[in-house]
Amino acid sequence: MADQWQQYALAAGFTALSHPMLYVKVLVQVGYEPIAPVLGHNLFFRQELQLPGFFSYAKYIAKQDGKFGLFRGLTPRLCSALLGSITHHKVLKAYEEEHILEDEEEENPEEELNLPVMEPKASKTMNDVIRETSHEMAARCAATVISHPFHVITVRCMVQFIGKEFKYSGLFGSFGTIYREEGLKGFFVGLIPRVLGDILSLWLCNLVAHIINTHVIENRHQYSEMKSYTQAVTSCFTSIVVYPFVLVANLMAVNDCGITGGLPPYAPHFSSWLECWRYLANSVSTDVENTLCVQMYISTPNHNVWDFYFYFLETSHTQVVHLEHNGPFVFFQINILAVAL
Repeated sequence: MADQWQQYALAAGFTALSHPMLYVKVLVQVGYEPIAPVLGHNLFFRQELQLPGFFSYAKYIAKQDGKFGLFRGLTPRLCSALLGSITHHKVLKAYEEEHILEDEEEENPEEELNLPVMEPKASKTMNDVIRETSHEMAARCAATVISHPFHVITVRCMVQFIGKEFKYSGLFGSFGTIYREEGLKGFFVGLIPRVLGDILSLWLCNLVAHIINTHVIENRHQYSEMKSYTQAVTSCFTSIVVYPFVLVANLMAVNDCGITGGLPPYAPHFSSWLECWRYLANSVSTDVENTLCVQMYISTPNHNVWDFYFYFLETSHTQVVHLEHNGPFVFFQINILAVAL
């Protein structure tokens, strides 16, 4: 148990260190861009307008709010991460104990006849992957549902920076404000797209990794060591596919909640997450995110989100394409690890 709490503490440390990056990301998601694009050069030394990246945004926030301002919303985020981790661990542990009991109840004819027991196969079967993924899905869904109220407060605390508001200033005060103005449903706005994104990401990642390990790497001994990296790589690429769900969840968390970042011109009122999805899919322009270090500014009027999704896959993996429009931004994220690979 002590080791488990040490892991929680370590995860909390990494969460705190990475918090400014998430903070900047959320502000850009809702359309907040206080710094104008500047003329710069891309990897091919061509001039282009570039929007500021993470460090420019961080300096701007620190100038406005001080260095501690980069950690707006950290307390509810830590609560969300801790509560989600504990729930995830408890659910998986319950499934493991149930699986152990089932194995003990099964009869083993080889042991009764004193015959040598066959060694289990090193590679997992598809049934094993489906069973483990189902258990992981149940654990993630439970963790997401329980921790989502803290996620809503985290996003709203961050977006308050746009209007210099303090409506959601404390953890308990934020709970009271949401319950008083929106009722219990206010704690779960944006939950459905977030859960759907988690489920889709998990199944895609595990199934693709299993197929690669079984049919691509299994018969090539020189690549056998790559199996340990397959899961991480597929996780990076599936995060690109499910990123629209993450974006819609965050936009719904602040939509029409009484703070500047959730009201026009940053976002229209959405009656449901499906309406938000349709609005973004039909937007005249969008953002395609790859990394927070460089952003390339482009203005085009006649494309939708899916056109730029495929355009992103064909562009350099060290740039961000930003497209001008008057509304929330859609941009697809790729992990730095995937960029390095």
